[in-house]
Amino acid sequence: MGALIAVIVVVVILLIAVIWYISTRNGIISFRNRVEESWSGIDVQLKRRHDLVPNLVETVKGYATHEAGVFEAVTKARADAMATPDSNVEGTAKAEGNLDRALADLRAVAENYPDLKATENFQQLSRNLSELEDEIQASRRIYNSNVQSYNTKIQQFPASIVAGQGNFTAKEFYEIENAAERDTPSVSF
Repeated sequence: MGALIAVIVVVVILLIAVIWYISTRNGIISFRNRVEESWSGIDVQLKRRHDLVPNLVETVKGYATHEAGVFEAVTKARADAMATPDSNVEGTAKAEGNLDRALADLRAVAENYPDLKATENFQQLSRNLSELEDEIQASRRIYNSNVQSYNTKIQQFPASIVAGQGNFTAKEFYEIENAAERDTPSVSF
């Protein structure tokens, strides 16, 4: 009778350990999926911005034909940003920072043309870009929050044991390298 109780206790302990392991692993997978989903949200917003940039460039280009260097820089920065692999968080942040700087230069060119600033098309594009920048900023916050939760989950004991066995690795934060780039670009044309 004592041996049967000992076997039952061992089986119950093993069953609890298996349930804990499965629950912990599923929790880590859930956090990882939230990180990937929030990165997808950033990616969607960046693609929308990439689509908006050529319209803005063409609108400004009609007024400022002698500013070819600025247009080329924006076009190159956009192409570089679009060519960065979606899985490369650090590369994407750097490429998008370059695009932000190029767009700031474009905005500076537009400041020199009051007629351009007054056109309805330009004003609408400017509003769209401003709204898009706000959405990108919100998406970055959501992504970084999910990365923080995921990284904490896989680094805390005892979940770190499960994470180590499942090859779950820490994710990168979407960080802006240059402190000046941390400010939301002004779109006051």
